[in-house]
Amino acid sequence: MTRQDFLLKWLFYALALLPVWWLDQYVLNRFLVLGVSPRLLPVAAVTVAVLEGAVGGAGFGLGVGVLCDAVYYGAWGGMTLGLCLIGWAAGAAAQYVLRRNFGGCLLCSAAGLALLALCQVVAGLFTGLADLYALLRVAVPELLWSLCALCLLYPWFAWVRRRIVKVLRL
Repeated sequence: MTRQDFLLKWLFYALALLPVWWLDQYVLNRFLVLGVSPRLLPVAAVTVAVLEGAVGGAGFGLGVGVLCDAVYYGAWGGMTLGLCLIGWAAGAAAQYVLRRNFGGCLLCSAAGLALLALCQVVAGLFTGLADLYALLRVAVPELLWSLCALCLLYPWFAWVRRRIVKVLRL
C-alpha cells in the first residue's frame, strides 16, 4: 500500500466518523433510555479496530479518544489513552483470536465499554461523586444502550471498508 492509499483509507474512515459523531451529539442524546444516552464514539473506535487490526485500531482509537475528550461532558482526559489501548486490544483480539465479524465486534465492544464503565465508576467512587449503586444505575444502562448502537455502526463501517478496498484495490 502506498502512502497515498494509506492516507486515503484513514481519511475515508475519518469522514465516516463524522455522521456517527453528529448522530451521537445531536440526535441520540435526545432519546434517553433509563435516563442515559448511548456513547457511539467508543463503539465506533472498537468497530474500526476489529475491521483493521491492532495497529490501525490503536491509531484510530487514539484519534477518536481525542475527539471523545473534546466533546463528552466531564471528560477527564483518559479517553485518549483508554481508547488507544482498547482499540489496540480489540484489533489484536480480532486479528489473532476472534473473527472479524459482527460477533467478534460485539464481544470486543462489550469488553471495551465495560472497561470504560469500570474506570468511570472507580473514578466516581474515588472522587466521592456518588455511591456505587447510583454510579451503576448510570453505567449499566449506558453500556447496554451503547451496545445496541452496534447494530447501526458495524454495517456502516463494514460498508466503508468494502468501499475502501474497492476504490483502492487493496
